[in-house]
Amino acid sequence: MCKFTVILPAKNEAETVSGVVKKIVGIYPNAEVIVVNDGSSDDTAVLASAAGATVISHPYSKGNGASIKTGARAATSDIIVFMDADGQHDPADIEGLVAEIECGYDLVVGARQVGSQASFGRGLANGFYNKLATYMTGHRVEDLTSGFRAVRANKFKEFLYLLPNGFSYPTTSTMAFFRAGYSVKYLPIHAAQREGKSHIKPLKDGVRFLLIIFKVGTLYSPLKLFTPAAAMFFMFGFVWYGYTFYTMTRFTNMSALLFTSGFILFMMGLISEQITSLMYKNS
Repeated sequence: MCKFTVILPAKNEAETVSGVVKKIVGIYPNAEVIVVNDGSSDDTAVLASAAGATVISHPYSKGNGASIKTGARAATSDIIVFMDADGQHDPADIEGLVAEIECGYDLVVGARQVGSQASFGRGLANGFYNKLATYMTGHRVEDLTSGFRAVRANKFKEFLYLLPNGFSYPTTSTMAFFRAGYSVKYLPIHAAQREGKSHIKPLKDGVRFLLIIFKVGTLYSPLKLFTPAAAMFFMFGFVWYGYTFYTMTRFTNMSALLFTSGFILFMMGLISEQITSLMYKNS
């Protein structure tokens, strides 16, 4: 197996980070292990360093995505593996991900199986995201939001400017790889329940995750998202016009509003499609 870099974004993971790093080093002694300490207020940095990792510390918390970007810029290997520092991901699964990269894939994602989701609600949301992404890309997407993945470093670094600083970097990077025509594969894994307290706030981050729906569309093919919405407005416009013409024999302002809204949505999708194409012109 060729050399690879493992990047673990960590914020206040003193309870688990040492054990995770030691397990990685024990199984893959030649791997480069980088822990990005995202402004932790506990001993995360000290424990990770003592366990054998190279530690890069942010002076304050910048977010999970920002940590991923910091780690990717510091990585020296051709293959990068991203995983959580909270004990959810099994380091033994890294071998399978890296093996698929060596077989020719550009991105390999660890797809969480039934029973691996943090909660029932999270599982439903992820299921919806997967179906939406499958529709947008035309390829089966088994786990859009999984943070356990292996990538070719040079291809991943092409999209660093697209990645948000928050928790939706897996969605953004996956859709970017599909849009650029790179090879993506999903490998079944089992993720354990995280140890310690989650940093995801259901209300605040729930709103952010809803934005994933729109990000999926705008990162891949905006027309696939805007066209059905435009068609719906046109359909309602025709139905309302038929009703008012039959009952009042006239064309109403509501019909005009619905037709205009449909036209505007379609044009927004068309313009967004052109902008999206420019984003990937070098890929």
